[in-house]
Amino acid sequence: MALMSIQRDWYIYFWLIYCKIYSTIVRLFGNHCRGSDKVRSVITAGVSGQSAGSLHRVRTRRRKQSQHRAKHIVALVRRSSLRRIVMAPGASTAHAMMEDKEKVLATATMRSRRINQFAPLLIALVGLPARGKSQLAHRLARHLNWNGESTKVFDCSEYRRRHMALYGSHDIFRADNQQGSAIRRQSAREAVQDAMLWLKDGNSVAIFDGTNITREQRRELSDYCLNDMGFRILFIECVCEDQELLERNIIEILHYSADYKNMSEEEAVDDLRKKLEHYMRQYEPIDAGLETISFVRVENMGETVTAHKVAGQKESGILGYLSGMRCLPQTLYFTRHGESEYNVLGRIGGDAALSPRGQLYARALADHFNSLPAREPYTVWTSELRRTKQTAADIRAPKRAVRALNELDAGICEGLTYEEMQERFPQEFAWRDQDKLHYRYPWGESYIDIMTRLRPVLSALEDEHNVIVVGHQAVLRCMLGYFLDAKLDELPYMNVPLHTIVKLTSYGYKYKVEMTKLPVECVDTHRKQPKNCSINRTSADALTTVPSHYDTLPSNLWQNSAEAQL
Repeated sequence: MALMSIQRDWYIYFWLIYCKIYSTIVRLFGNHCRGSDKVRSVITAGVSGQSAGSLHRVRTRRRKQSQHRAKHIVALVRRSSLRRIVMAPGASTAHAMMEDKEKVLATATMRSRRINQFAPLLIALVGLPARGKSQLAHRLARHLNWNGESTKVFDCSEYRRRHMALYGSHDIFRADNQQGSAIRRQSAREAVQDAMLWLKDGNSVAIFDGTNITREQRRELSDYCLNDMGFRILFIECVCEDQELLERNIIEILHYSADYKNMSEEEAVDDLRKKLEHYMRQYEPIDAGLETISFVRVENMGETVTAHKVAGQKESGILGYLSGMRCLPQTLYFTRHGESEYNVLGRIGGDAALSPRGQLYARALADHFNSLPAREPYTVWTSELRRTKQTAADIRAPKRAVRALNELDAGICEGLTYEEMQERFPQEFAWRDQDKLHYRYPWGESYIDIMTRLRPVLSALEDEHNVIVVGHQAVLRCMLGYFLDAKLDELPYMNVPLHTIVKLTSYGYKYKVEMTKLPVECVDTHRKQPKNCSINRTSADALTTVPSHYDTLPSNLWQNSAEAQL
């Protein structure tokens, strides 16, 4: 019994030792994982016999571990699932501040992710009537369309007229006129909705031509565009303090607005004056301190341009265009060179000289412009080719040769007739008839290439007055198509005949066209698109619309009258 008692005591003794060792190991591992208060006691006990310097080093390491743990806690706080566990009691203020900051960051991140550089853009005009908004809208749309941004103007006034059989008076614009205000709000809503549908269909830019004179209107429009539709928005405010510009704008409104076509001049002037008074009572100019919107302010039709929070590729390009825009009255003249030797032969391209009839046209053209009243001086722009310089030689005005005005480069087809093109390159000839706008001659150019190199010329020409452009058929097609806002597919087939002066006179955002045919005979170089554009068509089908030209020439055709007599 005594032996059994001794064995049981040893068994208990070893069991207690085992438990002690096990608990020590568990405590050590637990302290290593938690690493803060209990680690301090373990480290202190383990270095009791060490020096003060070694103890300082240990404490330094412990302090760095504590900092790392604090950073780790902050990182955990940002995770919503761990926020309740990590945040200690009494930290409600910091917790609320962190939540507010996270909401703002989340909203900003969502907007930046949804509204990127490639999102469609809505341009909303702001300002009183007669400040040049419509003129700016249509000029900007013409510029953007030419640069490949499919753009359309949505005029709020046109939508208003749909709800009114006939414009009555200025009373519809009174702030206290509930029925008139309802019609104007409905018109603006319909215009914006159509603009959004235009953008949703894959187009690039929509321009909302309205007044948008109150901050509430601009805020609602901005929220709807950004938050509901996910589109970018840019406001352009038109301000005009120049009395001369205002008078000119008012005169154009009285002459061309559909609201006043059935009124006498006195009635129209009185009605427009009272309409402006109604708008001025409600107008709230854009204030960067009160509104968080992206906007550009254009003063006096481009005299001063101010930008605020403008970001994005499209917006930057628009800002650059507005900075150089001057909406002034202008008269422009366009004419092709006189008939050339290649025109007579039916050949394309080249650098041929004028034919005898082309020389007669050059003298007639000079007589025409030299006899006009010299109220303002003319400037002549030509290409670098001989036939345009010879045509403008006798015009008494400064001349400038512009390389961008050179004729379309036909590449391997330079100097060929249409018959020779069909014979040598029938497939190329058919491809060109299928899509003349985009077709590029091998080692040559297309109409799209001409449009690209004409961009700086057109931008400069928009702000010029009394300029005579002596150019070539394809180039003038593109230039006239730009100012007349023609569809791009129509450009290659516009009829720009020889020995004809085309005069463009601006009124508002449109141009009036006058064509003057000088009495000098010439060949017809205009070729319509054939009906059969198949690659497998016959030569007869391919050459159906080719204009007639001389196949054989008399020996004295190129001589002038004096040389022929000799």
